[in-house]
Amino acid sequence: MSSPKTTSTGSSYGVQALPKIAYGRGSYLYDANGKRYLDGSGGPAVYCLGHAHPEVTEAVKAQLDRVAHGYRYLFTSDAVEELTEIIRLNTEGHFGNIVFVTSGSEAVESCLKIALQYHTARGEKSRRRFISRRRSWHGNTLGALSVSDFKTRREAFEGSLLDVSFVSSANTYRLPEGVNAEGLVTHLASELEEEILKIGADKVAAFIFEPVVGAAGGVVPAPAGYAKAVEAVCRRHGVLLISDEVMCGSGRTGTWRALAEDGVVPDIMSIAKGLAAGYQPLGAALYSDHVHETLMAAHGGAMTGHTFTGHTSACAAGVAVQKIVTRDRLLDRVLARGPILQQELRAALADVGEVGDVRGRGFFIGLEMVADPVSKEPFPAYASLHAAIGRRAFEAGLICYPCTGNVGGVAGDTVILAPPYNASEEELREIVSILSRAIRDSVAEARRAVALR
Repeated sequence: MSSPKTTSTGSSYGVQALPKIAYGRGSYLYDANGKRYLDGSGGPAVYCLGHAHPEVTEAVKAQLDRVAHGYRYLFTSDAVEELTEIIRLNTEGHFGNIVFVTSGSEAVESCLKIALQYHTARGEKSRRRFISRRRSWHGNTLGALSVSDFKTRREAFEGSLLDVSFVSSANTYRLPEGVNAEGLVTHLASELEEEILKIGADKVAAFIFEPVVGAAGGVVPAPAGYAKAVEAVCRRHGVLLISDEVMCGSGRTGTWRALAEDGVVPDIMSIAKGLAAGYQPLGAALYSDHVHETLMAAHGGAMTGHTFTGHTSACAAGVAVQKIVTRDRLLDRVLARGPILQQELRAALADVGEVGDVRGRGFFIGLEMVADPVSKEPFPAYASLHAAIGRRAFEAGLICYPCTGNVGGVAGDTVILAPPYNASEEELREIVSILSRAIRDSVAEARRAVALR
C-alpha cells in the first residue's frame, strides 16, 4: 500500500492508493491494517481535540437522538443559541452576529457577500472590488478562490474568477526587494493604500488577509504592527477589514481570535476548522454590530446562507468542543507550549542548514526548507522535497502537512505542524523525533537528486 503523494495542489492529501481509516483515539489514527499514525498536523489543522473524544461524541449522539437539523427559516435551537453566545464571549463581545455554515470556504464566501451587501445597504454599490495578498489561501468556492493567490489551485479556473487586486505578502523571512525588516510594515501599509487609491477608494469593498498564513505560505505570521497599520489604512478609506481565521483561528495560535494578539478587531471574520474540531462540518462568518445594524436597516439581515446554515448537530459539536477547550484551559497550554515546541524543533534540526526557518504561533508551526540558507534559494521544484518529507514521516507513523509553491507559485518547500491542543508531552516529543528524521533524510535525498541533474 503506497504512501501519500503530493499533487499539483501542493498538498499531500490528494493521493493514490490511500490507506483505509479504521478508527481514531486521541492524537492517533489507525488504518485498516492496524498501523498507527500520530496526527501531528491535525489533518489540515482541524482536529484540535484529537479523535473520538468521548464527550464530543456523546454530545453529537444526544443531539441526533433529539433532532439532527432544524431548518433555519423555521426554527432556532439550543445548539445554535449556545454556540452563538460562546463565540460572542470568546471574541470579547465583538461578534454576536453569526452565519453558521459547513466549511471554511463557505465562511469566506459569506464574508465576501456580507461586505458587498454592507456597501449596497449604505448606497455605495460601486464598492465591488476586493484586495488580498500574494501567496494567500481563502478557499475553493469561486469567490474564495478569487481572493486566493495559490497558483496551482487557481489556474484551472482562471477566466471565471472575480477581478481581485493583490498586494505583497507580509513575510519577514522573504522580504520585498529593497525593504528591510524594520521598514516592512510601513512598506506594506503604503502599498495597500496606493492600491486602494489606484483602484479608487469608492470602488474597494474590503481587504482580506490571514493573520497567520497557513497552507499557502507554510505558517507565516504577519510582523508586529502590521494588522494595526493595515486597519488604519482601511479605516481612512471606508474599506472593510476581513480577517480570515479559518485555519489560524479558534485558538490555534493560543488566543481564540488570532488577531487578538495584534490588538485589532476586524469588521468581518471567518472561522471553521477548530470550531467543531472535525467532529462535524462547521464554519462561520462573524460580523460586527455596526455591519449588522446596517444590514438590518436595509435588508432585514445578512443575505447569505444555505440549506444547512446553522445545522443543529454541527453546532452541538461546536458547543461541546468549545466547552472542553475552555474547561481544560487548553489555550493557555497552546500559548505557553507552542514557543517551546518551536525551540525543540530548532534544536533537533540545528545541524540541518537547509531548515531555513521555523516559525509560527501557538500550536501552528511551519518549517521552510531551502537549498541555500544564505540566499534562501529554494530547492528546485523537481526535487519535491516537501513531498519526500511528508512521505517519510507518514511511513514512520507521523502525519504532517507538506506544502509547496510558496516561492514563485511553483517552488519552495514547507511543512506544517498543528497538533491537538491536548497532545501529551510524549506525543509532542514523538512529533519532533519523527519529523526531524524525515527532514534530515529527505534533504540528503534532495541534495543527491540535484547533484545528479
